[in-house]
This record gives sequence, structure tokens and C-alpha cells, in this order.
Amino acid sequence: MGVRIRERAGDAGHRPVHPGYFADPFVLRLPDGTYAAYGTNPTATSAEGVFEVLLSNDLDTWRSAGLALVRLSPETGDEYWAPEVCFRDGAWWMYYSVGHGISGHHLRVARAAEPTGPFHDLRVNLTADETFAIDPHPFQDADGQWYLYFARDVLDAERPGTHLAVARLPAPAQLTEARSVLEPYADWQIYERARPMYDGTFDWHTLEGPAVVHRQERYWMTFSGGAWTGAGYAVSWASSASPLGPWTAAPSSAPPLLESGSSLIGPGHNSLFIGPDGDDRIAFHAWNADRSERQMHVASIDFAAEEPGPEPEERDRV
Repeated sequence: MGVRIRERAGDAGHRPVHPGYFADPFVLRLPDGTYAAYGTNPTATSAEGVFEVLLSNDLDTWRSAGLALVRLSPETGDEYWAPEVCFRDGAWWMYYSVGHGISGHHLRVARAAEPTGPFHDLRVNLTADETFAIDPHPFQDADGQWYLYFARDVLDAERPGTHLAVARLPAPAQLTEARSVLEPYADWQIYERARPMYDGTFDWHTLEGPAVVHRQERYWMTFSGGAWTGAGYAVSWASSASPLGPWTAAPSSAPPLLESGSSLIGPGHNSLFIGPDGDDRIAFHAWNADRSERQMHVASIDFAAEEPGPEPEERDRV
């Protein structure tokens, strides 16, 4: 069966749980049982800070806790994307990307004494060897080892574009050499055909927004594919016996976890967490009706172990 979104009475999976702009939602359960959400919000910035934090006791009513990250110098970048936060070594750590517009994004890390900040950047470029890197996802395995999943640009591939990668994270601000996790494998993951990039022209594919959990003796990764600007943006999944892979994408017969329909437009960039009743939840964003804001949604999700299937085939969804 793999992974599926589970409809439940009271779930807010098909309506936003917060009225404002809140893209790339990362939801974290704090030690006191409160939930914190961190997201990309171009309307919630100041000369001093970025990344609004929302707090909730029930996942349905959220209140703002202000801006979490102290803004860097303009030379570093003017666009801040997709923060995720973890607790490690007695402190809170925020991973995020920053660049100029849509160019030159790299992963960075900031530290705070409290989950709502203020987070102060450690002035370390974690992905200096990459041309472009976004959407960091810190993951701690049951043995205590830490990993950082992220998306990076790869040109020398059958389907060039933004691929998924992972590296060990032996210290909060130290990455080992990254390795491939998942490459684009279907036309529904095309961001733009004949896209001018890196002094060339490519049918550009995009996989992004990885999130990983360990359930049913397997590792499960959910991720987004396609163009975030369009209705074809969707969420799918892959599984593995190890956090380093190899990862097997959902079989071609499996429908996307989330895709545009009667009540959702361009759902994507999810995070996975445990709800108040102990079940698995997924937070994601989707466009509002006039496509002026990407808003946060929350739904239930199930993971069921199965034998890995054959290599994924082309899905005729475009």
C-alpha cells in the first residue's frame, strides 16, 4: 500500500489552518506539547528579521510568535526559503537557504536558545561545493546519527534539474560529502521545458522539499515535484532500508499523495510530524483560490511496509 493521506473527521487537510501566506511549512512538536510552524513568507519580514514562527496547541488555531531569524547582510542574499528546526546538543538549530532572488541559493545554519529564536547565523556555507542548494531537512536516526537531506542542481543527468541529496551531519554546522537520494524520473516533474539555465537550455526537472521518517522498519521520504508556480505541482514518496539509500520511488501505478483537484491547487513542500493523538500528520502548502497566497494545510498520513517495487516508470500526467 505504501503511503496514503488518510481522511478523518475533523482533519483540515483540504482547507488552510492559517489564513495568511505560509509556504514550505515545517511543523515541530516542542517539549511542552505545543506545535511550532516555520515557513517561507515574503509578507512577514523586516529590516531585522525573517521567517515567521506560528504556535498552536491543536494544529487548527495558530498564533504568531514573531520573526525567528536575524537577517544577514544584503550581500549574502535577499530571498530566504524553507526553514527547518531541530534540537541538538542543548540548542535549537535552524537550517535554511538564502540567495539573490532565485539564484545562488546555499544552505546555512543558525543557532538559538529557544525554538522561537532569535536564531543567529553561524556564518557557514554548508553547501559551498554546490551550484545551488535549497530545502534542507535535518533527520536524526534511531542510532543518534544525524543527516541533512536537501535539493541541489544537477546538470549531468538523464533528466537535468533539481535532484534530492543527503549528507551526514556529524556536527550541527558540518556536512560530509553529499550523495544522490533521488533523481527525477517522470515528465510530471518537469519544471519548464527549454529553460535557459547555466549558459545552456534544458528540459528542467525539479524534485524538492524532502521530508523523512522511519516507520514500519523502513525509511519513508515524501517530496514535491514539478513547478511550484503551477497546478501540476504534486507530492509523491519513496522508501529505503537505510537513510543513505538506495531509495525506491513509488511505483508508477501509485497516485501522487497530493495533487491539484477540486479543493487543492498546487499542493506541495510538506513536513511530517506526530499529532496530539500519536498518529502521523503531514503539513503542506497549497494556493488559495486566486493564487495570491500559498497557505498551510494539515492532514493525517499513513505508512505501510511493503516490498520495494520495480524501478519507477513514466507517469503520463502531463
